[in-house]
Amino acid sequence: MTEKVSAYLKISGRVQGVFFRAETKKAADQLGVCGWVCNRKDKTVEAVFQGGKKDVEAAIKWCYTGSPHARVSNVDVRWEEEGAEFREFDIRY
Repeated sequence: MTEKVSAYLKISGRVQGVFFRAETKKAADQLGVCGWVCNRKDKTVEAVFQGGKKDVEAAIKWCYTGSPHARVSNVDVRWEEEGAEFREFDIRY
């Protein structure tokens, strides 16, 4: 069985108003990871990825580039031991 992991990310840079959330969902769905993504009031984006370790690592790697018009300056990653179980990947508003 594949090890299931969970990671919390805070992504900084030009990441709002550039379809970052929609493209993150698209990437997460293609990778088969669950969780969520949302904009924060401080102009960053936060996300939670949950799934197989290699798939979550691939989703994290994707966030370093992001959507075509994004300019990511920093990705903070915190690996989490436990958390809510997600069944799909959602955009939160």
